[in-house]
Amino acid sequence: MESDTTRAGTDARPDGGDRMSGTRFAVALFACLLGIVILAGLGTWQVERLHWKEDLLARIEQRVEAEPTDLATLRQRAEAGEDIAYTPVRLSGRFLNEGERYFLSTFEGQAGWNVFTPLLLDDGDLIFVNRGFVPYDLRDPEKREAGLIEGEVEITGIARVPPTKKPGYFIPDNDPSKDTFFWQDLSAMAAGLTLASDARVLPFTVDAGPGRAPGGWPVGGTTVVTMPNNHLQYAITWYGIGLVLVVMTGMMVWRRYGRRA
Repeated sequence: MESDTTRAGTDARPDGGDRMSGTRFAVALFACLLGIVILAGLGTWQVERLHWKEDLLARIEQRVEAEPTDLATLRQRAEAGEDIAYTPVRLSGRFLNEGERYFLSTFEGQAGWNVFTPLLLDDGDLIFVNRGFVPYDLRDPEKREAGLIEGEVEITGIARVPPTKKPGYFIPDNDPSKDTFFWQDLSAMAAGLTLASDARVLPFTVDAGPGRAPGGWPVGGTTVVTMPNNHLQYAITWYGIGLVLVVMTGMMVWRRYGRRA
């Protein structure tokens, strides 16, 4: 004779197993459906990001191939709030070689530094120019004196817009006391320079175009104009996990209702 305890517990299945209670099944089904919605949303978001990134890369590629504009026009566009990143520009001025700042970098597999040198403009304002790469052991300007250009120079390069704050938690702090930087903090980079009281530091920088300075270093044209675009694989991942969850949910529903039918 079957005991009352058995009847009060979980329902017995024909194969001897226990069927999930109605409440547990409802909770599990809700969790699965919620997970499917979230995963589908994440996948769709990555698809939207993919289209945005592809459009951004196309605009950057088109922009860097345009004819260089003059610095005055670029300054007006920047002051008007336009996006000037990666815009080719032509400018002239005098390098303040004593104000070099150094950013850890690599070039063709070699470790070294990108040399940012302040350029004094005719109106007394200043802009930092990334003159390019020097090997690790050529950071000291005395080892590349031929490249310390004196007098008026004309530069053609690409405008870059620095971040307004530290880009990420894992990026080391800048060390202005040693002229060593890991991200472009213009105020810290300009600290210690002797400028006129009304002089301004332009809120963007310029990466010098291809070519080597006298003596071979720095070497310009090292700007990376591409950026990671992994949104497609992220979308596939989220959609794939969602599909697996759909299958698992279907199996759970079938085990509860399909066998009974």
